[in-house]
Amino acid sequence: MKDNTFQSNSVWNDAARSGLVLGLISIAYMVANSLMGKIEASGAGAAVINVAGVLLWVFKLYICIKLMKTFMLKFAEDRDDVTNRDTFRFGTATALLSALLYAGFSLAWMLFVQPDSLNEAMGASMEIYENYMTEDQLSSIQELLPKLPTIIFFINLIWCWLFGTILAAIFSSKIPPRNPFAEVNKTDNE
Repeated sequence: MKDNTFQSNSVWNDAARSGLVLGLISIAYMVANSLMGKIEASGAGAAVINVAGVLLWVFKLYICIKLMKTFMLKFAEDRDDVTNRDTFRFGTATALLSALLYAGFSLAWMLFVQPDSLNEAMGASMEIYENYMTEDQLSSIQELLPKLPTIIFFINLIWCWLFGTILAAIFSSKIPPRNPFAEVNKTDNE
């Protein structure tokens, strides 16, 4: 019988390391994207910056998916009695910790590094849509503005965790690989 406390600690320890790597990749993407936005705002090659931003996002997505699978494979390889459920738990824990790191950093970024960027973006949006909204709608949006960083924090947290959990479900179905004949052969040899 497995020692559940040891196994739980092992899952969370490995997930913390994996989540840290995935979270740092997402943070690096966010910072690079912000810097590209500043370059674009200065008027330097908007089309090139937009294409570079899309390519950077695709690259980040690919790397995160590939790393998640690699981390789950390594987790399964390091343990003799790991099940598909164990790798799913590991992947979900990794996704949660990565999401917490990224969402926390993005909240700090919005509140302390670039506090005016959110107001500027909302101001530009308001200018575009003010002819299409009533005064009540505009005042409701103005009331929502101070709560927006918190809302964005939870949206990032839920989205990243949900995406990672879906990846964990997909990958864990094959990690470790199941051999349906292993039990048959085991009973035949006895």
